[in-house]
Amino acid sequence: MKEAHADRYRKIGLKIAYYRKLRGLTQEQLAEKVNRTPAFIGHLEAPNVDKGISLDTLFDIADALNVPPQRFLAFEEDP
Repeated sequence: MKEAHADRYRKIGLKIAYYRKLRGLTQEQLAEKVNRTPAFIGHLEAPNVDKGISLDTLFDIADALNVPPQRFLAFEEDP
């Protein structure tokens, strides 16, 4: 992952955590649905960990959470 994109990856992870909790799923349950480890999901969601994610995995997570994938990639502009 490029350092220039680290903030965007963190925002994606926070959105994954938000929608996962909104759906009432644990990290373990989401991990099982997308064939990943709970540690992988935990790293994605942690705001202090820089973890890249492939589009395939993002699409799998979006499907598991029943969220359009573009919601994870819509970033608010900083003032």
